[in-house]
Amino acid sequence: MQRFGVGEALFSVKCFFAAMLAYYLALRIGLTHPYWAVTTSYIVAQPLAGAVLSKALFRVVGTVLGAIAAVVLVPTLVDTPVLLSLALALWLGLCLYISLLDRTPRAYLFLLAGYTASIIGFPSVLAPVVIFTTASLRVQEITLGILCSSLVHGFVYPQTVTARLLVRIDEILADAERWSRDALANDVENVALDHDRRRLAIDIAELDMLAIHLPFDTARLLPRVRTLRALQDQLSMLLPLASAVDDRIAELGRVGKAPRPAAVHLIADVRAWLADPPDAARRAETAAALLERAKALEPGITEPLLWHDALRLSVLARLSDLIVAHRNCRDLRDQIRAPTRRLVTPALAELMRRAGGRALHRDRGMALRAAGGTVATIMLGCAFWIGTGWADGAGAVLIAGVCCALFGNVDNPAPVIMIFFIGSLIGLVAAAIYAFGVFPRVTDFVTLVAVLAPPLLVAGTLLARPATSLLMLGALLGFLNTVGLNDHYSGSFDSFLNGGIAQLAGTLFAVVTVGLFQTISADTSARRLIRASWRELARASTAAGAPDAAVWVSRMLDRIGLLLPRLATLADDPGRPLRDTLVDLRIGVSIGDLRQLRIDGSDGDARLITQVLKGVGAHFAGLDVAMPVAPEAGLLDDIDRGLAGLAANPVPATRRAGVLAMTSLRRNLFPSAAPFIAAPFVAVAA
Repeated sequence: MQRFGVGEALFSVKCFFAAMLAYYLALRIGLTHPYWAVTTSYIVAQPLAGAVLSKALFRVVGTVLGAIAAVVLVPTLVDTPVLLSLALALWLGLCLYISLLDRTPRAYLFLLAGYTASIIGFPSVLAPVVIFTTASLRVQEITLGILCSSLVHGFVYPQTVTARLLVRIDEILADAERWSRDALANDVENVALDHDRRRLAIDIAELDMLAIHLPFDTARLLPRVRTLRALQDQLSMLLPLASAVDDRIAELGRVGKAPRPAAVHLIADVRAWLADPPDAARRAETAAALLERAKALEPGITEPLLWHDALRLSVLARLSDLIVAHRNCRDLRDQIRAPTRRLVTPALAELMRRAGGRALHRDRGMALRAAGGTVATIMLGCAFWIGTGWADGAGAVLIAGVCCALFGNVDNPAPVIMIFFIGSLIGLVAAAIYAFGVFPRVTDFVTLVAVLAPPLLVAGTLLARPATSLLMLGALLGFLNTVGLNDHYSGSFDSFLNGGIAQLAGTLFAVVTVGLFQTISADTSARRLIRASWRELARASTAAGAPDAAVWVSRMLDRIGLLLPRLATLADDPGRPLRDTLVDLRIGVSIGDLRQLRIDGSDGDARLITQVLKGVGAHFAGLDVAMPVAPEAGLLDDIDRGLAGLAANPVPATRRAGVLAMTSLRRNLFPSAAPFIAAPFVAVAA
């Protein structure tokens, strides 16, 4: 059906029906500007029922907050236009700053609170006495549009978030299992491997977005959000685990100690197990058999420690962890599809208990830059508006501010706003044709619906397509806001022309100002992401207390997802930042393992580990993204002493965990170093 556009056509029909329902009800209850309800019904529209309902809630709350801000600010500062302009600009900047730090669908609430105050506040400067009435009417009109859109999209042939979620989980698991198979094949030239690495970070981000909308879904049986969070946690661990196995196998080949035949057969069987996952009844049994074989093949830790034994131990231990993670993913997938809350397997209870919200990367500097650019845009626009006495200047200012806010999360917003401008121009031309060529001949509501159907149905279909959605959003807003969908027909060409000029001028002004205040290169943005990872590694290395590996992995995968669209623009080797970030991801996991071992181990273990972590922290704290340097040789010596010391630990569990963590750290920080050669370990007194 999707191939022939049936889904897009259905979405467009529902959008049009919701818009006309909102317009009809607005007229019936006597609202003066019903076009706000019509426009809102299109803005809120989403193909998924849960998404439109959640977005509707966020928009209602944001609209009310924005209206309250306008009611407070305008009467208080109306006698000082400059201060009022500054207050409205700062409010929008603050709301934009918070929304950019949130980076979830909830951010829409803060964004709406920001530019709703501008939409109500700036036009009310000339009529501050009726600000409460104006704010009340805007809230009613916008809420009516939200309710109509929610009703139609949520309950008329709804496309549920749950249905989309179940399909995507199966697709993501297939991708993840294919990537793990490719990683275990140790094929460094496999292009699909790099592609799947990129896909996994994006897939997990998509699951996170769906989890936000899931509680609002209209499906009869809703999966538990905590189960989905647990699945995200397990999927997140696949990336560092499979890449670690891949790395250790490659290093064994480099030192001339390829995995033993039994280990090779085990890896082949794991790849076959991933290629044809068993059903739930046999999954635990087959996974347990593979884990038992891996445990039996683990080499003993001798003194002095042999480097190839440490590598073989790392291969088998990480392979076991990978098997467990894939088994858990499949079990959680079955749990999400289960018709009851009864657990598919008792082990899921602990996974779901530990599951939490996804940790996201937050760049306060970039958020502050975008907020500051928006404030500067509004203030410059207000200076021109107030200085020239332009009657429609308020409309231009608020459009410029809204454009800056809507696209404040883009590295280079100017081209995006330019597409929006072209759409607005198309919408204004269509609005002129309808306002002065068609509407004068319309005498009743039914005829109005009939004449609006052709352009709005076509626009709604294009709105559903990602490639044309931004252009059509601009066209719809330009058309619906100016065509004259009010409580009566006015036919004033002067008002139409002035309003259209203000809208276009404000959009073009935003194109200019974002180039001055909010544009950065993709290279700079990528460097900031990498620098943030290094700073976090430095902090983690020197931090006390227990680590949280899930938070670290989650945030790093989010950064990988943010890096992906920026890599294509980088010179030389665009894939290198991704590979380096995967290394940083594994280093962070090793740091967490060592911090936990420092808590669980003896004082002697703690001294060895602290010395290593201090060196790791100093290395990452001093790294410059423009000129990265290799770690100092002294850190390699500290790691080797720590490796020898932990290998001599009398407690088997501590000895195994210590060798695994130090081996991983050594491989990731010093991939080209000579093989580890153990010297007799002598404990150092405190």
